[in-house]
Amino acid sequence: MEHSQWEGKTEGTTWMHHTLIRSFRYLNLRFVYAGMAVFVVPFYMLFAHRGYISMYHFFRQRMGYGPLKAFRYVYLNHCKFGQIILDRFAVYAGKHFDFDIENYDLFLELSGKKDGFVILSCHVGNYEIAGYAFKAKEKRYNALVFSGEAATVMENRNRLLSENNIRMIPVKEDMSHLFLMNNALSDGEILSIPGDRIFGSPRSVMCELLGQQAKFPLGPYAFAVSHETTVLAIFVMKESTYRYHVYIRPLDTTVVQQKGSRQEKAAHLAQLFADEVGEIVRKYPTQWFNYYEFWNNDEI
Repeated sequence: MEHSQWEGKTEGTTWMHHTLIRSFRYLNLRFVYAGMAVFVVPFYMLFAHRGYISMYHFFRQRMGYGPLKAFRYVYLNHCKFGQIILDRFAVYAGKHFDFDIENYDLFLELSGKKDGFVILSCHVGNYEIAGYAFKAKEKRYNALVFSGEAATVMENRNRLLSENNIRMIPVKEDMSHLFLMNNALSDGEILSIPGDRIFGSPRSVMCELLGQQAKFPLGPYAFAVSHETTVLAIFVMKESTYRYHVYIRPLDTTVVQQKGSRQEKAAHLAQLFADEVGEIVRKYPTQWFNYYEFWNNDEI
């Protein structure tokens, strides 16, 4: 995806971000949610037309909702996205969330082995918040991130993640992040990569997602295939005000390695990930946070 379409950067000034963090030390999270739903979300739905229209198309075309239901779910989606952002700042202020984790034993087993492995994430739910809650005890955790985030967010990310033995690897135009990624796996560490956004290299692969072909970045899958490493898909989905559900899903790399060329293996791995994304999105339709025409392949 080109950054000119939708960067996913947290809006607001540094002063606003610091004020919000200080406020969370005294305000109830539900109260802030309510204010956002009444005042902030309608504003964005009126003036952020690109995000609104793309989400309306998502609910109409991909989820099959009627016009009124699609409009209502666009509103609910914006509310949920606002809650996800507010939860991030709540953590910066010291608030805590509870996590129910599926397949955590598998994660611990892989973390205890000498070989590194890859985690694929995407822009559904709140993957980032898990990094603030869990400490990487056995292996260092390396997360590939968009480098253009707001200064306050990057400052707090660095502070909290470094305390949990998690290192951010910003995506660079000179592709120097690839060396850090290679070193992480060579050193037996964990590497987390977004699997749904095209950054840097324009190479892509077509996958079926929710009944239609869409472009996914080829890079993460080609990287995992070339290293013949274990791959997990992880989704962190908001269930209630202070509770998240973490889904850890292993991708069958044994089947992947039986395919032909490296590109065919990467394409198969990408489809396995797309299948997992589709299943999660059907279960949590309001937590799809790609605010552009994801299935419009001419624009990606």
